[in-house]
Amino acid sequence: MERVTVGIVGNGNISPIYLKNLSQTFKNIVYLKGVCDLIPERSAKAAADWNVPVIYKDMYEMFADPEIEIVVNLTTPGQHYGVAIEALRAGKNTHSEKPMSINRENAKELFDLAHEKGLLIGVAPDTFFGGGIQTCRKLIDDGYIGKPIGASAYMTCHGHESWHPDPEFYYEPGGGPMLDMGPYYTTALINLLGPVKSIMGYSRRMYDTRTITSAGKYGKVIPVGVDTHVAGTMEFASGVIGQIIMSFDMWRAEHPFIEIYGTEGSLLVPDPNGFGGPVKLSRMGGEYMEIPLTHIYAENSRGIAVADMAMALRTGRPHRASGELAFHALDVMLGFGDSSSSGARYDLISTCDRPAPLPTNLVPGYLD
Repeated sequence: MERVTVGIVGNGNISPIYLKNLSQTFKNIVYLKGVCDLIPERSAKAAADWNVPVIYKDMYEMFADPEIEIVVNLTTPGQHYGVAIEALRAGKNTHSEKPMSINRENAKELFDLAHEKGLLIGVAPDTFFGGGIQTCRKLIDDGYIGKPIGASAYMTCHGHESWHPDPEFYYEPGGGPMLDMGPYYTTALINLLGPVKSIMGYSRRMYDTRTITSAGKYGKVIPVGVDTHVAGTMEFASGVIGQIIMSFDMWRAEHPFIEIYGTEGSLLVPDPNGFGGPVKLSRMGGEYMEIPLTHIYAENSRGIAVADMAMALRTGRPHRASGELAFHALDVMLGFGDSSSSGARYDLISTCDRPAPLPTNLVPGYLD
């Protein structure tokens, strides 16, 4: 297969793992030609560290390069729409970090423009490609817990200002626990259980300001512009009822990341922000047993969705981290706030198919 040429816009905190995997792990599928960033020192370091041949002066120079087929958008959430819309207008297939946008209107514009121009648009997370969640998907599909009837999901911490070097955007529109960490959980749940039909939600903002305690900006006080504690219930189209809590306001809690309940057993799903295990299965009320992973890519494989998009471009098959999946996940995440504000159930305006599972016999560095 002829490799697909890729460029990365944004060389911040998340970019090193993309640079590594796109230049090394998936080098037989994609060719990482160039990078650019608003801070030139970042793109210079990225190019030097990973032997990337081209540093573009800005994203428009990258978009004008006829060899670039996929633009990988690793900017901050508030910039995702602006970069993606310009890439699509320039005729480039686009894969963005999550979320797709911070509102449905912009996300729909991206989605519609991609369809109009015959381009692929994809969005992180791609952790559901990992060996952990793919193993859970196989266990569910093969009937090990019977018919799924319920689910629960939890992501709780006290915020990112204690460790992230630039945590401000986590508390700006487009941030908060639901749009920051929710994509991992909602995408995993959709992959495992299918689309969501309706939502009831409650959300609150517990603190008006936060104080950064990480190095570099220690002591800086930042305003909080988003709700930081979200709880809700999801009705899936399949009839499964799920509960979720996403919070930046809790010091400590003990709970599973995701747990799926079925008519014949229960399944403990590993951290959806990672690619590996452990995966634990209980049958008919018995003790949880750790299940060996049935799939590869248990290490940090961020960027695998870009390789999957590249394969889709060459073969014509659907790609897994698709715009349909991303738009539905965004609709779910925003739905909790909509329900909380209105005091009523939110009925989803979107749906999607479950992405195809990965084969169990893959060779590292390749996809079907």
